[in-house]
Amino acid sequence: MMGAAYAYRSGADTLVGYRARPKIPNGAGLLIAPAFAGLRDFEMAQAEAWAARDYEVLAVDYYGDGWWTDRAEAAWARLQEVQADRATFCARMQAVEAEVRGGPRRVGAFGFSLGGKAVLDLARSGGADAVASLHGLYDPPGTPNYRMPPVLLCHGWDDPLATPEQFAEMTRELDAHCDDWHALTSGGTGHAFTNPGSQADGQPNADYAARSAQRAWAATERFLAEHLRG
Repeated sequence: MMGAAYAYRSGADTLVGYRARPKIPNGAGLLIAPAFAGLRDFEMAQAEAWAARDYEVLAVDYYGDGWWTDRAEAAWARLQEVQADRATFCARMQAVEAEVRGGPRRVGAFGFSLGGKAVLDLARSGGADAVASLHGLYDPPGTPNYRMPPVLLCHGWDDPLATPEQFAEMTRELDAHCDDWHALTSGGTGHAFTNPGSQADGQPNADYAARSAQRAWAATERFLAEHLRG
């Protein structure tokens, strides 16, 4: 099974994601939103792994033109651009959802760091059927437009980019706008804890935590199976 680059559109913008297709589809679609450096080997490997679980997978390009970098300074600059235009950020997530929706197919999404914000913004717009944020960022663009679908937060308690206070604010938002949410919080765990290569990305307090990652992946797999395949 091998995925491939996949071009699609969001308005006038060309986006280039990574599509991985299952041998025997389970009927569900899945979006994977990358961390702030754009779509790289880690997220493409996740696309392959989830296609092997029979999901129709499209890993997301939310910057446009397939942009990615291995330089933290460049990634931080691009992050500020999308942070300043959350409407376009969300529209690009809605476009990728449309690519895999396919009629009655249920579509879930998960994302890492900035990608966690991306899938939460998609949920805030009323998109997707279930979303999971893995060490995501929680600041909202405004009041959600619709009731949010089921949400899972996988959170490192020592994450400097999503503090306990910000996590608490996110849970208050979910209480107000989501009928089905839960959270897995891990002590002694910082940012980007699911990615074995996270320290190379130049993010503060970013360190792979194998035990926390294992638990987060198990929770995510159960959550998506429940809401997309049940």
